[in-house]
Amino acid sequence: MFRHRGKHRTLKHNLKLASLLSAVAGIVNVAGVFALHQLTTNVTGHFSFFADEIARRNFESAWGYLLFILAFLFGAVVSGALLEAMLRRDKRLVYLPPVGLEVLLLVGVALLSQEVIRANPVAVACSLLFAMGLQNALVTGISNAVVRTTHLTGLFTDLGIEIAQLLFYHKPEQQQNLKNSIRLRLTIISFFFLGIIAGGFLYAIYAMKTLLLAAAILIAGLVYDTVKYKVVRLKRKYRA
Repeated sequence: MFRHRGKHRTLKHNLKLASLLSAVAGIVNVAGVFALHQLTTNVTGHFSFFADEIARRNFESAWGYLLFILAFLFGAVVSGALLEAMLRRDKRLVYLPPVGLEVLLLVGVALLSQEVIRANPVAVACSLLFAMGLQNALVTGISNAVVRTTHLTGLFTDLGIEIAQLLFYHKPEQQQNLKNSIRLRLTIISFFFLGIIAGGFLYAIYAMKTLLLAAAILIAGLVYDTVKYKVVRLKRKYRA
């Protein structure tokens, strides 16, 4: 799921990665909206809000939206740098630093008191946007830009195009590729919504501690990947 890159990746790997990280993004999104009244998984809307505040000459508010945009960008930069650094050291663990950092950020925000969150909404939102920048860059790098998990606008656009293409591309290989791509996009959308629904119910009870579920999902993914890798190695050793 995390370990396979390039030609070694299959649809199955991407489906697992998409379901895991889309659910995380959904939980982070709903927690950010409920606690901070801000989008914390993408920056598309923040560009519009930034421009609107500039037009209204509300420069202090505009500065906050600019920080949101830069936090997401910085998260992507850090993730990309960590991936490149690990590629030169140990390709098997290339995903570990960005995922580990994302887990720490989510746990750190989850453990903040409500008073701290209310007093520092911009800083908390920036932390979550940085985490989602990390995740988006990580999943983009690992999957060769096939999987994106933090926003849905492009996914729905691509999904609509591919559904239409099913009517015009009739060769078996073309049909199979389109169906695989549609299946992947539907998986991302479905698990994003599942994350939102689960996060919404849990937020009513646990507030920002709901983010601990997102961190637990990431940790479970790391454990699964490690255990599966060791099992595969043992099988290969046994066969040899």
